[in-house]
Amino acid sequence: MERCIANETLADTGFSYTLSLINGKYKMTILYTLMEFSVVRFNELQRYIKGISYKTLSVMLKELEADKLIVRKEYPQIPPKVEYSLSERGRSLMPILDMMCEWGDQNRL
Repeated sequence: MERCIANETLADTGFSYTLSLINGKYKMTILYTLMEFSVVRFNELQRYIKGISYKTLSVMLKELEADKLIVRKEYPQIPPKVEYSLSERGRSLMPILDMMCEWGDQNRL
């Protein structure tokens, strides 16, 4: 039996699920930054990603943490110190981001 688009739903695909995790203006940039620099503090991320507001970065990090793609480590000290890194699940996305980077390098106009 041949598949018919009228009987399919994009939301049920692995593609749609993956996209839902990394969709957003800065999520892939945050993940890529953590891949490149391993452990990064909030202010470092904000300086590295030019133009991102405090609130937007905070929301993106909370969503990535809720989706178990990054790990937030808080140190009990004054002033507070918080570091972000990729989780094992987040690291498993890196081959996909690497391929996107390679494609961009090869196809940049």
